[in-house]
Amino acid sequence: MAGQETERVYDELLVTLARSGNARAANRLAARWYPRLMRTALRLLRDRNEAEEAVQEAWAGICRGWPRLSDPAMFPGWAFGILRRKCSDRIRAAQTARTRSAPIEAAPEPSEPARGELQVEIDQALATLSDDHRLAAILFFGEGLSLNEIAAVTGVPIGTAKSRIFHARQHLKSRLKGESE
Repeated sequence: MAGQETERVYDELLVTLARSGNARAANRLAARWYPRLMRTALRLLRDRNEAEEAVQEAWAGICRGWPRLSDPAMFPGWAFGILRRKCSDRIRAAQTARTRSAPIEAAPEPSEPARGELQVEIDQALATLSDDHRLAAILFFGEGLSLNEIAAVTGVPIGTAKSRIFHARQHLKSRLKGESE
């Protein structure tokens, strides 16, 4: 727990320095946050190219928005909120493109490298969740965000965020238990 708190304080320092124009701090923050943002984008979009573009767009928005971030401690929720909006934009654009194209094609397989069997099962179970429940589960279990941060990212009351995590946990338990038997 102390390590996580140290990481958060370090991120707050980097955000404060980046906001004041320190390019080195901004680069360090980007290096620390790119893997987290990419991991979340991959799980939401299920396509490496789309995820990379969403993360790049999100990071550009983060850099432009630093002056509006009033509290550096709010950075994790704020950054994931920007990423969520970029991913939602990409999902909507893909849905629009699919409805405009005449033949209905199967969705492409994720372009991720092969991973362990358990991780594949977890990803498959996550894919069966609704978008709202999947995002809450990814942010809570995968990225360690608090209920307050998840509520801020998703724009819902804390009780709703808590309910989404509860239902996602129940669904994931049943899916993973069923597959392991």
